[in-house]
Amino acid sequence: MGDPGDVHWLALACDLAARCPPSRTAFSVGAVVVGADGRELARGFSREHDPHDHAEEAALAKLAGPVAAGALEGATVYSSLEPCGRRRSRPRTCSQLIVGAGIRRVVFAWREPSLFVEGTGAEYLAAHGVKTIELPGLAARAREPNAHLLA
Repeated sequence: MGDPGDVHWLALACDLAARCPPSRTAFSVGAVVVGADGRELARGFSREHDPHDHAEEAALAKLAGPVAAGALEGATVYSSLEPCGRRRSRPRTCSQLIVGAGIRRVVFAWREPSLFVEGTGAEYLAAHGVKTIELPGLAARAREPNAHLLA
Protein backbone atom coordinates (compact mmCIF):
# COMPACT_ATOMS: atom_id res chain seq x y z
CA MET A 1 0.00 0.00 0.00
CA GLY A 2 2.91 2.37 0.58
CA ASP A 3 5.28 3.69 3.20
CA PRO A 4 3.66 3.41 6.67
CA GLY A 5 4.29 7.10 7.37
CA ASP A 6 2.67 8.10 4.08
CA VAL A 7 -0.31 5.85 4.79
CA HIS A 8 -0.72 7.34 8.28
CA TRP A 9 -0.73 10.96 7.10
CA LEU A 10 -2.86 10.28 4.05
CA ALA A 11 -5.43 8.44 6.19
CA LEU A 12 -5.60 11.54 8.40
CA ALA A 13 -6.20 13.69 5.30
CA CYS A 14 -9.03 11.32 4.31
CA ASP A 15 -10.52 11.67 7.81
CA LEU A 16 -10.37 15.47 7.53
CA ALA A 17 -12.43 15.31 4.32
CA ALA A 18 -15.35 14.05 6.39
CA ARG A 19 -15.34 17.39 8.28
CA CYS A 20 -16.16 19.40 5.15
CA PRO A 21 -19.52 21.15 5.01
CA PRO A 22 -21.56 19.30 2.35
CA SER A 23 -21.62 20.66 -1.19
CA ARG A 24 -23.25 19.65 -4.47
CA THR A 25 -20.71 21.68 -6.46
CA ALA A 26 -17.33 20.79 -4.92
CA PHE A 27 -15.42 17.81 -3.59
CA SER A 28 -14.83 17.25 0.12
CA VAL A 29 -11.06 17.03 0.59
CA GLY A 30 -8.65 16.94 3.51
CA ALA A 31 -4.97 17.91 3.49
CA VAL A 32 -2.04 17.74 5.90
CA VAL A 33 1.37 19.40 5.51
CA VAL A 34 4.16 17.44 7.18
CA GLY A 35 7.70 18.76 7.63
CA ALA A 36 10.90 16.97 6.68
CA ASP A 37 11.25 15.97 10.34
CA GLY A 38 7.95 14.06 10.21
CA ARG A 39 5.96 16.52 12.31
CA GLU A 40 2.65 18.01 11.27
CA LEU A 41 2.90 21.65 10.26
CA ALA A 42 -0.70 22.36 9.28
CA ARG A 43 -3.96 20.77 8.21
CA GLY A 44 -7.04 21.93 6.37
CA PHE A 45 -10.19 20.81 4.65
CA SER A 46 -12.46 22.07 1.90
CA ARG A 47 -14.77 24.95 2.85
CA GLU A 48 -13.08 25.20 6.25
CA HIS A 49 -13.46 28.98 6.52
CA ASP A 50 -14.99 29.99 3.20
CA PRO A 51 -17.23 28.20 0.70
CA HIS A 52 -14.42 28.42 -1.88
CA ASP A 53 -11.58 27.08 0.30
CA HIS A 54 -9.77 24.04 -1.02
CA ALA A 55 -8.07 21.75 1.50
CA GLU A 56 -4.47 22.35 0.40
CA GLU A 57 -5.12 26.08 0.19
CA ALA A 58 -6.56 26.14 3.73
CA ALA A 59 -3.58 24.21 5.14
CA LEU A 60 -0.96 26.31 3.32
CA ALA A 61 -2.66 29.56 4.38
CA LYS A 62 -1.99 28.61 8.01
CA LEU A 63 1.72 28.50 7.19
CA ALA A 64 1.95 31.83 5.38
CA GLY A 65 2.97 33.88 8.41
CA PRO A 66 4.67 31.60 10.92
CA VAL A 67 6.88 29.59 8.54
CA ALA A 68 10.19 31.16 7.54
CA ALA A 69 11.36 31.10 3.94
CA GLY A 70 12.77 27.70 3.06
CA ALA A 71 11.10 26.01 6.05
CA LEU A 72 8.89 23.96 3.73
CA GLU A 73 11.89 22.44 1.96
CA GLY A 74 11.54 18.70 2.39
CA ALA A 75 7.88 19.01 3.43
CA THR A 76 5.12 16.80 2.01
CA VAL A 77 1.50 17.65 1.29
CA TYR A 78 -0.90 14.78 1.89
CA SER A 79 -4.25 15.24 0.18
CA SER A 80 -7.22 12.92 -0.07
CA LEU A 81 -7.76 14.15 -3.65
CA GLU A 82 -5.23 15.06 -6.32
CA PRO A 83 -4.47 18.79 -5.85
CA CYS A 84 -6.40 20.85 -8.38
CA GLY A 85 -4.73 21.88 -11.60
CA ARG A 86 -7.70 23.93 -12.81
CA ARG A 87 -9.98 26.11 -10.77
CA ARG A 88 -12.89 28.45 -11.31
CA SER A 89 -13.30 30.03 -7.87
CA ARG A 90 -9.82 31.51 -7.27
CA PRO A 91 -6.94 32.79 -9.41
CA ARG A 92 -4.38 30.19 -8.26
CA THR A 93 -4.81 26.43 -8.21
CA CYS A 94 -3.69 24.26 -5.31
CA SER A 95 -0.95 22.85 -7.53
CA GLN A 96 0.35 26.38 -8.15
CA LEU A 97 0.18 27.16 -4.43
CA ILE A 98 2.17 24.00 -3.61
CA VAL A 99 4.87 24.79 -6.18
CA GLY A 100 4.96 28.42 -5.01
CA ALA A 101 5.48 27.28 -1.40
CA GLY A 102 8.55 25.30 -2.44
CA ILE A 103 7.07 21.91 -1.56
CA ARG A 104 8.52 19.15 -3.70
CA ARG A 105 6.52 16.07 -2.61
CA VAL A 106 2.78 15.35 -2.70
CA VAL A 107 0.98 12.14 -1.73
CA PHE A 108 -2.68 11.72 -2.67
CA ALA A 109 -5.29 8.96 -2.59
CA TRP A 110 -7.67 9.67 -5.45
CA ARG A 111 -7.26 11.23 -8.89
CA GLU A 112 -9.69 14.07 -9.47
CA PRO A 113 -12.57 12.87 -11.63
CA SER A 114 -13.62 15.17 -14.47
CA LEU A 115 -16.84 16.13 -12.73
CA PHE A 116 -16.30 19.88 -12.28
CA VAL A 117 -13.02 20.52 -14.11
CA GLU A 118 -10.41 18.36 -15.80
CA GLY A 119 -8.06 16.88 -13.19
CA THR A 120 -4.57 17.98 -14.20
CA GLY A 121 -2.91 18.67 -10.86
CA ALA A 122 -0.54 15.69 -10.80
CA GLU A 123 0.72 16.53 -14.29
CA TYR A 124 1.28 20.18 -13.34
CA LEU A 125 3.15 19.21 -10.19
CA ALA A 126 5.36 16.70 -12.03
CA ALA A 127 6.15 19.26 -14.73
CA HIS A 128 7.38 21.59 -11.97
CA GLY A 129 9.65 19.07 -10.28
CA VAL A 130 7.27 17.89 -7.56
CA LYS A 131 7.34 14.17 -6.83
CA THR A 132 3.78 12.86 -6.77
CA ILE A 133 2.79 9.57 -5.20
CA GLU A 134 -0.67 8.12 -5.59
CA LEU A 135 -1.83 5.61 -2.96
CA PRO A 136 -5.00 4.20 -4.55
CA GLY A 137 -5.43 1.82 -1.63
CA LEU A 138 -6.97 4.78 0.23
CA ALA A 139 -9.06 6.03 -2.71
CA ALA A 140 -12.28 4.42 -1.46
CA ARG A 141 -11.82 6.21 1.85
CA ALA A 142 -11.29 9.52 0.02
CA ARG A 143 -14.43 8.96 -2.06
CA GLU A 144 -16.70 8.28 0.95
CA PRO A 145 -17.51 11.92 1.82
CA ASN A 146 -18.09 12.53 -1.89
CA ALA A 147 -20.48 9.64 -2.55
CA HIS A 148 -23.42 12.02 -3.12
CA LEU A 149 -21.52 13.56 -6.07
CA LEU A 150 -20.68 10.23 -7.65
CA ALA A 151 -24.16 8.66 -7.57
